[in-house]
Amino acid sequence: MSLPPADAAFLADRGIAYTVEMDAGMICVVLPGRPVPPGYNRASVDLLLRLPPGFPDVAPDMWWVDPALVLADGRPVEATQLTEVYLGRSWQRWSRHFTPGQWRPGVDNVETYLARIRGEMVRSAAGVAA
Repeated sequence: MSLPPADAAFLADRGIAYTVEMDAGMICVVLPGRPVPPGYNRASVDLLLRLPPGFPDVAPDMWWVDPALVLADGRPVEATQLTEVYLGRSWQRWSRHFTPGQWRPGVDNVETYLARIRGEMVRSAAGVAA
C-alpha cells in the first residue's frame, strides 16, 4: 500500500503532505490543505485521489475534495453535485474523465495528474466549457 517511488519522491521533494490508505482495492491518497485557485468559496481543501490497481499505467478517474467547493458567487461547479464516503469521510466528487489517449502510460503520474486537476479547477472557476 504505497505510491510508486517516483510519485512519492515528487511529493516529498515539493514538501507536499499526504497519507496513503487502501480502500476497496484502490490506493487512496489524501493531500491535506491543498490550495484552491481563485474563484471558489474557500482557499484550500483536502484532496482525495483514488488510484486504480496498475497506476500509473492505468489512468485514474475523477477526484474528490473536502470540504465541498462552490464558485465564489455561490453557483455550483459543473459535475460536482455528488457526495461520496471514503475513508470514513464525505467527499465532493469531481466527475472528470480522461478521453482515450489522454492519459499516457509511462509518462503520466501523480505530478501530471495534480497539474490536470489544477487546470480543470482554474477552467471551472472561469466558466469555460469543457
